[in-house]
Amino acid sequence: MGENLDRWFPLVYEELRGLAGNLLRDKGAAVTIEPTSLVHEAYLRLLGQRRLDWHDRLHFLRIAARIMRRVLVDHCRGRLAQKRGGAQVVLDLEEVAAATAPRPIDVLVVDRSLSALEAFDPQQAQLVELRFFSGLTIEETAEALGISKATVKREWALAKAWLARDLARSA
Repeated sequence: MGENLDRWFPLVYEELRGLAGNLLRDKGAAVTIEPTSLVHEAYLRLLGQRRLDWHDRLHFLRIAARIMRRVLVDHCRGRLAQKRGGAQVVLDLEEVAAATAPRPIDVLVVDRSLSALEAFDPQQAQLVELRFFSGLTIEETAEALGISKATVKREWALAKAWLARDLARSA
């Protein structure tokens, strides 16, 4: 398994670092984790996934997206525990928040909302992870999930609407 990780990680390292940078960009003092640290922590967690066998780049990115989400959420929880409600790390969910104007969203609120979506529709939740956390295109997402581009577009629109409604309720 370690050989498989050693094979895929160098191929997508810069891509993951860029994705992490996009997630954390323009967050100012509220963010204390750097993109490189986020990617490295994800790598360490990937090392712990002994039973996984990645078939291709998209499969690897699906798994890495889930792990990067977990790292970011754990980081936010740790900061909240330290600060007891102090400054929270925020993400700009411009795409996920659908038709509303872009606004910063608490990572923990997004995680709770995405977990609720996962209970309702696991495929839509995975699609959001791939599009938002991995930055995959419609085509790449369709390939990664083994569904048509039309289905991805339809499910993406539904997932964004569901998340926008759920996030609005949480606000």
